Amino acid sequence: MKVLVIGSGAREHALCHSLSLDPDVTALHCAPGNAGIAEVAELHRVDALDGAAVSALATQLGADLVVVGPEAPLVAGVADAVSSAGIPVFGPSKEAAQLEGSKAFAKEIMAAAEVPTARSYVCTSPEEVDAALDAFGAPYVVKDDGLAAGKGVVVTSDVEAAKAHANSCERVVIEEFLDGPEVSLFAITDGATVLPLQPAQDFKRALDGDEGPNTGGMGAYSPLPWADPKLVDEVMETVLQPTVDEMRRRGIPFSGLLYAGLAITSRGVRVIEFNARFGDPETQVVLARLKTPLAGVLLAAATSNLADLEPLRWSEDAAVTVVVASHNYPGTPRTGDPITGLAEVAAEDAPHAYVLHAGTRQDGDAVLSAGGRVLSVTATGKDLSEARERAYRAVGRVRLDGSQHRTDIAAKAASDAAAGAGPDA
Repeated sequence: MKVLVIGSGAREHALCHSLSLDPDVTALHCAPGNAGIAEVAELHRVDALDGAAVSALATQLGADLVVVGPEAPLVAGVADAVSSAGIPVFGPSKEAAQLEGSKAFAKEIMAAAEVPTARSYVCTSPEEVDAALDAFGAPYVVKDDGLAAGKGVVVTSDVEAAKAHANSCERVVIEEFLDGPEVSLFAITDGATVLPLQPAQDFKRALDGDEGPNTGGMGAYSPLPWADPKLVDEVMETVLQPTVDEMRRRGIPFSGLLYAGLAITSRGVRVIEFNARFGDPETQVVLARLKTPLAGVLLAAATSNLADLEPLRWSEDAAVTVVVASHNYPGTPRTGDPITGLAEVAAEDAPHAYVLHAGTRQDGDAVLSAGGRVLSVTATGKDLSEARERAYRAVGRVRLDGSQHRTDIAAKAASDAAAGAGPDA
């Protein structure tokens, strides 16, 4: 099977890493890719937002499957263009991708499907913003309605900061604050059958102790030893299947990866948001634990054959990923700094720990930083404590001037698991 992955981040590197280990994959391509992906896939230059260019590349390569990684190409309709060329594509249509592209649309779908979520208001004027903030009180949750690369959400007790963010957006969703730990649950779907993956938890804040500004994610771990064993079944019944059924009922079937960001509140499970693609950095730990070869699962979703698939097989091992970010992230990151130590990780820590590239580029023999989140260091172990130890040992080998990373990824979960106690973050 010839597979083309669209994208250039750590999520796409994680996908390519898994696909490269799949014996059914005979050729692996990625566009535009990054310095790390180049080690496992042939790279091609393409504008990931240009559906015609992507479908032309897929046709030229004779691709049997195209996997669209990031949200922006999905919302731009790249999957539609590839599908129109007669090539199976993993990723929702432009219309279906509005589940992530518009938080207001997602709220509408959830209401129709009776999916539990936070009460909310959609606001387009300062007067509506003021009324919504007054209605809910602090802490205030203000979400840009459109795509914002994981940075469109402000959670604050400062009403002026909440107003400032709201008024900088054309349209916002203001909602009640949801208490309790957060969980990410991915599901692969062909528009009818829904196949849940293993849950993970990520860390959104930039600094240890969940301090600092929101980011795209600074680390993640799986499994969640503190979670209710029935959590996945409950989310399937109350969130994932009803949402997929409602999308199909409307004539806009959702095929691809449906990502539910959940809060485990004192009143039960509530949906924080939907994404229309694999999430970063949760993908890194979820795929690290998947034993079933990935390509066949993605192709089954793309060709409406998920119901015929055998149950997924999972490793009992735990996985932890730690994001290494550039200087000043999540502000304007400094780029162009050399990254060293990658060969040491490959020599000393593989296969239990490895580096997945995000914001990197090749410059001759050197690898340079080229974005905010630069690398994800992922490790597996018999439990979270061992996975953490291996991940941070590998992080210690990576050298990038001015870089930053959290030192507490999965720390509480590992400690509580050892003591038989409760939730992290």
